[in-house]
Parts: sequence; structure tokens; C-alpha cells
Amino acid sequence: MPVRVTDHASVLLAPNPGPMTLDGTRSYVLAAPGARTRVVVDPGPDDVAHLTALADGPRVELVVITHRHADHTAGAARFAELTGAPVRAADPTHCHPAHPATGGAAGGPGPAGAAAPLRGGEVLHAAGLRIEVVATPGHTADSVSFRLPDDGPHGSVLTGDTILGRGTTVISTPDGSLRDYLASLDVLEAFGTATVLPAHGPHLGDLSAVVRAYRDHRLGRLAEVRAALAGSGIAEAPVTDQLVEQVTAIVYGDVAPGVLPAARQSVRAQLRYLAESP
Repeated sequence: MPVRVTDHASVLLAPNPGPMTLDGTRSYVLAAPGARTRVVVDPGPDDVAHLTALADGPRVELVVITHRHADHTAGAARFAELTGAPVRAADPTHCHPAHPATGGAAGGPGPAGAAAPLRGGEVLHAAGLRIEVVATPGHTADSVSFRLPDDGPHGSVLTGDTILGRGTTVISTPDGSLRDYLASLDVLEAFGTATVLPAHGPHLGDLSAVVRAYRDHRLGRLAEVRAALAGSGIAEAPVTDQLVEQVTAIVYGDVAPGVLPAARQSVRAQLRYLAESP
């Protein structure tokens, strides 16, 4: 069953550990104390046991998605059928309508109506909570975070894969953008000492401090990429597969083979950032 991590959030870890998912994808269950319904963030993979455990309990009123990757979304359609709840995401591809005829976990009907895409700046009111939708593109173009301003003295922010509980974030192809990612870090830093509720890894305190560490790491890697280009005598070049491989071997030569695909994605994003910079 989900384990409570803040006043308003509990977490259920999906059984999908791996090099890219760390110890697994975290599905979050949100509700104010005493609320009769719940909100679920990222149902996770299409694993029947995980989805059934996530659906068990008070009725799920709404499901929201942080971004398009399958470890967050593959189970969403099945979960909508299990609970009757609509699924909303920034990408319309991952929105699913409510199933009014389907009983929720407590036997009640799901809410009626089509599921509209999420919009940055939107405020959701569900399960007794205010949930602010924060556009945080960069990891993917459709990445969003969810801020719970009333969750404890400093609030909390569900960051999806934009900020992880350990390690660093991949700028994912084909739609990830380092420029967007750095701008999203600025947005998140403004939320101060909020609790970080990431999709992978443990929850963290002081969002602003975590953001600063993330930014320092990203800018440090960017400096290494610049140095690799200069050392290779290729200060300016098209972002080709060959160049990506060459720079990855220099900058990420010590990473495990299982995460090399992620390293290549980040290098490609860094090279594009440098190519677009004045």
C-alpha cells in the first residue's frame, strides 16, 4: 500500500527497477486529511498488481501525468478503466476520458467528461487540495511539475523526472531541450525550501538547494563538452552521430554501459545548446 511521505502525499513504488528508472517509478497518491477522494500522479508501468494496489482505497477522482515516458504512462489507460477517473497530461496523446460506468475503488462512479490537456499555470481542485500545474519542459517537451502549496510549512513539488531523488536528469531525445531545462530550474528554484517529491529516488528537502546543485552539475558538464570540442579541434561542427559518440567517450567515459544511451542523449542536447548559443 502507499507509504505516506508528507501531510498530503503518499508513494507506491512500481516494480520496474533499472539503469534508467533507478529503484523504480514512484506513483503518488494525493489527498488532504479526511478527504473522501484521491488524486494519483503517474500510474506507472502497465503492471496489474501495481495498478490494483494503487486503485485500492477511496475513490480516485483524477489522474495526472508528469510526462510522456512509458514508465510513467503505460498503465494509465488500464488505471482509468479500473478507477473510472480521467487521466490528464500536457500531451493530449496521454489523456484518457473518464469512465462514468466504471466503479471507482470505493464502488462510486467516476467523474464524467473528457480529459482536457494540462496547462501550465492551471490550478486543480481535487481531493481537498490545491494543485498547481507548473510547466517544466526540458527533460521532455511535455514535462510538468505539480506544486502543493499547502503541504506542510513550505509546500511540496512533485517534479517527475525534472529533478530526481538521486543522480541527474537526462535531456531526452527527440524533444528534450537544455535551454528549456535550465529555464525550468529557474522556475522551480523560486519555490524555495519546498519538499521535493521526485518520480525516482527518495524525497528531498529544500527544493532551491537541490536546484542549485542540479544547475551547477549541468553547467559543469557543459564546460566539459566545450573542453572536449576544443581539445578535438572542433570548436563548431554539425551535431552528427559521430560527434556525439566522440564527445560522449571523452566526457562520459567512466559511466556504466547501461546508462550510455542516456549519456548520448544529454551530449546531443548539450551540443545543440552550444550550437544555438551566440
